[in-house]
Amino acid sequence: MAKNIAFQGELGAFSHAAALALFPRETPLPCVTFEQTIAAVQSGAADFAVVPVENSLYGRITDIHHILPESGLFIVGEYFLPIAMNLLGVKGATLAGIKTVQSLSVALGQCRQFIKRHNLKAVSAVDTAGSAREVAALGDKSRAAIASDIAAKIYGLDVLEENIEDAEHNTTRFLVMSREQARTRPDGDNVKTTFVFRVRNVPAALYKAMGGFATNSVNMLKLESYMIDGSFTATQFYADICGHPDDKNVQLAFEELGFFTDHFRILGVYRAAKTQGGR
Repeated sequence: MAKNIAFQGELGAFSHAAALALFPRETPLPCVTFEQTIAAVQSGAADFAVVPVENSLYGRITDIHHILPESGLFIVGEYFLPIAMNLLGVKGATLAGIKTVQSLSVALGQCRQFIKRHNLKAVSAVDTAGSAREVAALGDKSRAAIASDIAAKIYGLDVLEENIEDAEHNTTRFLVMSREQARTRPDGDNVKTTFVFRVRNVPAALYKAMGGFATNSVNMLKLESYMIDGSFTATQFYADICGHPDDKNVQLAFEELGFFTDHFRILGVYRAAKTQGGR
């Protein structure tokens, strides 16, 4: 039975590319916002959601860190997508004839050197895939979009120049969300566990909470904080570690964490993906 895979953005977005890489035979379900993407899985309209959580150049995707812990969904996988920016034009267009280029402001910023070298006028738009769609609709050979090669295929555009981004290591990490937990078995560093917690209001609580991971040799890959409920004093922490909750050292670390926290929740236990940054 075919499955629906929700992602934020239009067809041809980089989130669409990640969804295709993970679920090449399933049906993509584009959503306008991250909230709608998550809601599609919650309601059963989609079987999985593929959402970006961080980029190697720009850091974390802030909205997602607020949405995921309260979604009731589980992380069941991850994927690292190298971001290849392409200059797309209508049929018959040439690089020499391009005067204006449009895309998401972040994408334009990642291609600043290329834009400057070719003396192009940059126009900020809502997103990359939408820019490709608009350029195709306009049919103007002097106007181009910066987007994925998938967007070029979807909207019938030519790839005038490949890999025009300034930094080759540009990579986005995506998480796969589901209503059901993954059935992942302990397998050393090949497994990741993601969780959130809030420390108790006692001196050095965070320092003490982290001590159990150090003394039990648990590798913490990520620890980020963000405010909750609009309060400057209520802080939640989002963490990734190597290991499975059934591993003895992870159990001991979580036990010690419990002494200094008043909220703890595992968001997912899943297989670690290989980083694919760079070309």
